Amino acid sequence: MDDLDRQIINRLQKNLPVCTRPFEQVAQELGTTEDKLISRIQALLDDGTLTRFGPLFNAAELGGELSLCAMSIPEQAFDSVADIVGDFPQVAHNYARNHTLNMWFVLATSYPGELEKTLESIEIKTGYTVYNFPKKKEFFIGLYLNA
Repeated sequence: MDDLDRQIINRLQKNLPVCTRPFEQVAQELGTTEDKLISRIQALLDDGTLTRFGPLFNAAELGGELSLCAMSIPEQAFDSVADIVGDFPQVAHNYARNHTLNMWFVLATSYPGELEKTLESIEIKTGYTVYNFPKKKEFFIGLYLNA
């Protein structure tokens, strides 16, 4: 990772401009081109330096609900249950943990009451209990690199 990659990571954590060409505007700020900025972001994703690049929406401020959820799934059923859970549009991402609760996912819904209904639907479709861990307090953590 070079200085430009660090600058890109640092800059993209702070309010991407809302305009017709946001990457062009950020590229100008960083003294590079839009094409180079986009290709650098893709390279950081491809090599695993970044695992995700995309917006974060505050579901509660938009009128919805958000929660961290977990399930205890037998190893032989894990992949099939992960596919079922992942097919729900309200599931942001789904990942495995080495724990009794070995499947975790973030559930974000558009309106009040939809979260509980979605949890019930997941339980019905999978046959497994979903444990709901709603947030009590939100923390914002940024990773800023010396460039």
